[in-house]
Amino acid sequence: MRVALLAVTTLLGLTVSGGAAACGGPAEPTQQHQTASPWQRLPDAPSERTEVAAAVTGAKIVVAGGYQRDGGSVSTVEIYDTAARAWTAGPPLPLAVNHAMAAAAGGAVYVFGGFLADGTPSAAAFRLPAGAQRWESVADLPEARGAGASAALGTSIFVAGGIGPGKDLLAASMLVYDTVADRWRSAPGPPTPREHLGGAAAGGRFYTVGGRVGGQLRAAVESFDPATGAWTKRPDLPTARGGLAATGTCHGWVIAAGGEGKETFPQVELYDPAADRWRALPPMPNPRHGLAVVTVGSTLFTLPGGPKPGLFVAATTESLDLDPC
Repeated sequence: MRVALLAVTTLLGLTVSGGAAACGGPAEPTQQHQTASPWQRLPDAPSERTEVAAAVTGAKIVVAGGYQRDGGSVSTVEIYDTAARAWTAGPPLPLAVNHAMAAAAGGAVYVFGGFLADGTPSAAAFRLPAGAQRWESVADLPEARGAGASAALGTSIFVAGGIGPGKDLLAASMLVYDTVADRWRSAPGPPTPREHLGGAAAGGRFYTVGGRVGGQLRAAVESFDPATGAWTKRPDLPTARGGLAATGTCHGWVIAAGGEGKETFPQVELYDPAADRWRALPPMPNPRHGLAVVTVGSTLFTLPGGPKPGLFVAATTESLDLDPC
């Protein structure tokens, strides 16, 4: 069931404008949302996880790392084929990590950093070329980093926010990886440092969305223009939250979904750069944090993550059809 975005706000009965909105805990979905939700439940992932990293190559979504139910970090990689609507096992990461960052460029999937089992941030970086059956090591990050955000623009991958290189040190700089030269450089980080944030590429810009510092949730949204090297403040995320994920769409939009505070957030919100404002989409039927959020064509996917704040895991996979691009 395809959802026209103009009809979405009517379904929700909401008026959403740019700028910050007052935010309490997330509301429980109403019975109307539960029975009329346009979200589709897809086959569960083979394993339950949270704090995963994911990226898209072609019609396939590669979901890597994370925590399992007992709190152990895993090297597990599972691949969801959106055309076949089926999961398969992928080659495991060379290193078990949680809270890693991932992006795809040139048909290859990259996984960066994350936390090791003892909570120490990692600087390791790996690449899975298209069709390959094992991960390759690429140049290490200039500094260890976990719980950050990443996205690719062309042949460059941007890694911003997060914690590193110490266990409690908030990262200030942004790291930029040249996938052709296999080389890193540093750039100014987002004006609002935070961790457990979302990252997305849309319209030639890299966006950092939401996040937290300690237990304080952030609504900040900032975009980086590689052409000028400058950050620009954008309207705040209507629902301040950490532990969320974000993605760009083929329309040039940015979508933020999930997250946690005192509860797990069902909110899914869309930023339209042309209108410079946020609007609400139908909430996730199964709220999660530490999840992966990606788009394939004009379909939004949410994958694994924790159904409750803290160390909880799920295999839930859902999709929402957006307007055609």
